[in-house]
Amino acid sequence: MSDPRVIFFDVGNTLLFPNRTTMLAPLPSGAHPSLEQWRGIERKTKREFDDVPQSDRVDHGFWWMFHTHLIAASEIAPGSSTDEVLKALVRNTQNSANWDQILPGTREALDRIRRHHRIAVISNADGRIAEVLTRCGIADCFETITDSGLVGHEKPHPAIFEAALRSMQARPEESVYVGDMYSVDYLGALNAGMQAVLFDVAGAHQHRDVPRVESLEQLEAWLRR
Repeated sequence: MSDPRVIFFDVGNTLLFPNRTTMLAPLPSGAHPSLEQWRGIERKTKREFDDVPQSDRVDHGFWWMFHTHLIAASEIAPGSSTDEVLKALVRNTQNSANWDQILPGTREALDRIRRHHRIAVISNADGRIAEVLTRCGIADCFETITDSGLVGHEKPHPAIFEAALRSMQARPEESVYVGDMYSVDYLGALNAGMQAVLFDVAGAHQHRDVPRVESLEQLEAWLRR
């Protein structure tokens, strides 16, 4: 495996995390899961989702499954209103503005990484992820930002990886992609000829024998390997 020259990052659950209060507004406040419960649902959904053949609406399908599990674990009684709550939760989650939680030290870690590598973004989003990255103070870290809402293809479709590689004038074999979903990010990048690392804060992929990190600091160590 060659040393990567270009590092592409996912955004959701990699660089930025959900504003759960805003995202879960359609639920009664007493039904909001704790962070630990959220992470448990995330682990369950990711493992189930990896076994499902991917369609053209990957992001929508994942969050539909996730929030179905979340509602089932909440105190909401089943009924016709549950379908409307589910639709509202998925809409909120696919609104990139609701992904604005950034971990302390993110900017500093990105600055260290880009001393040695060119860095960029590939995100399944709604065409506005650059605005959110700007608001969170890290957009200027990246040479390019490739957003599926603008490209017209979602990961794991090879077209979005190819568009990002062209934007950086980079070859697949000298590039690595860092993202949190095995079937979408990891396999999508491998199928595009890139190297890949799973960013697994929730611990959903501990059973997989693949490159895996749980923080940007661990990614830095992996890059220095």
